[in-house]
Amino acid sequence: MEESLKKIFDDTKIIAAIGLSPNENKPSHKVAKFMLAHGFKIIPVYPKEDFILGQKVYRSLDEIKERVDMVNVFRKAEFAFEILGQIKKRDDVKTLWLQLGIINDKAMEIAQNLGLHAIQDRCLMIEYKKLKLEREAFQRS
Repeated sequence: MEESLKKIFDDTKIIAAIGLSPNENKPSHKVAKFMLAHGFKIIPVYPKEDFILGQKVYRSLDEIKERVDMVNVFRKAEFAFEILGQIKKRDDVKTLWLQLGIINDKAMEIAQNLGLHAIQDRCLMIEYKKLKLEREAFQRS
């Protein structure tokens, strides 16, 4: 799994964050802010607001015209099917990532059948920090 996570992070530049809250205390905001600070482009998808973290907000994945490498989901597990429907219309998304605490095995199976990397119940920020620390330790040795 760690090797595939390394590949996912190496191949990901643009992340659509579904359910990215403007509230700085929410996990979605903290994770997106961290990833943005570490060189990833974040595209917020949220039903309100015009800008979050200085980035233009979209109402759905369907509205985003630029390339998206990863869809990172901060919504309840049942919304994964709707999001997969939007991903199916695109040819650029490589990864569907359901954040820590979000589990939908059927959606993960569908995502894998679509050829996507499918991650669930893991925090994007935590996994990135772990890999970054491993790389730094390896470089020092």
